Amino acid sequence: MMNIPIGDTTIACHVEYSRRGKVSIQMESNGLLTVKTPNGTTEADIIRLVQRHSQWIAEQQQRLANRRVLPETREYDDYGTFMLLGKEQPLQQLIDVTDGDEEELRARLKRYYFTTCKRVIQERIVPYQQQLRVKPASIEIVESTTRWGSCSSTKKLTFNYRLAMAPVEVIDYVIVHELCHLLHMNHDRSFWRKVGSLMPDYKEKEQYLAHYGRYMTL
Repeated sequence: MMNIPIGDTTIACHVEYSRRGKVSIQMESNGLLTVKTPNGTTEADIIRLVQRHSQWIAEQQQRLANRRVLPETREYDDYGTFMLLGKEQPLQQLIDVTDGDEEELRARLKRYYFTTCKRVIQERIVPYQQQLRVKPASIEIVESTTRWGSCSSTKKLTFNYRLAMAPVEVIDYVIVHELCHLLHMNHDRSFWRKVGSLMPDYKEKEQYLAHYGRYMTL
């Protein structure tokens, strides 16, 4: 995740590197700018690219602003899209939509996010546990409207299933945050130093959740 200055403001930009030969830029429906670029592209090149498209970005932001700020209802049909690991995906690519009413499809999608979140957390948490030399007593995926993660006094970690909608680097931040609580239960200076030692740009991840978290809904 990069925060790129455009005029007097900054815009959050999700960057995806791959073997692709061309650079593409797109604005997701939640306002997140995504740049897909070949491996080896420098941050300076990405910044210049985004700044060159500043007028187009402003137009897309205005278009989104003219629409409803938050979706009043989700579309559980062929036109519905939902976020998965920071990328917008058609509903039919996430779950089977051939049968069931909206309530059933919503329940099916929620189960999919629970399963995906559990798998991603279990995969991503291992190297951070090794770096911090900690091990939680248990890990649970839960539904919450107030927290992305938590750590109990008994070393039980919980993670909000909606994290499956966030970019992987944001999920990593929540993992690091909760693992660091196994060493420092409070949000004191020592805690934030430990978080920063593994993730120096953690504030950008916090800003992502603060700004885009409201869009990560069913």
